Amino acid sequence: MRFRRGYALAAMALFAVEVLIALFVRDRFVRPYLGDVLAVILVYLGLRAVLRIEVMPALVVALAIAFAVEFGQLIGILDMLGLRSNAVARIVLGSGFEVKDLLAYLAGAAIVLAAERLR
Repeated sequence: MRFRRGYALAAMALFAVEVLIALFVRDRFVRPYLGDVLAVILVYLGLRAVLRIEVMPALVVALAIAFAVEFGQLIGILDMLGLRSNAVARIVLGSGFEVKDLLAYLAGAAIVLAAERLR
């Protein structure tokens, strides 16, 4: 395990942005798509903040988590877990599968790759 302060601070800032989006934004672009783009970046930053993991493995794990959550929506994971009425679970796990969300996750991964190459 290895703590990287820069990644941790970026993850905390991005988490705050995601919470603000979840609580206050009700539109057809920022909340559903930009939020998904940022979610992959947030998971990536969190992984890099606390684990000894290189860029590509961290990005693959972040994408795998995002895709797993999205495909969980496809199979009705909230209902399977009895969490449909739990507001936090609906925000974190989402409630409906959309192919566009998968594209948003890939866009987030592309942003991570571009940012890491610029570093």
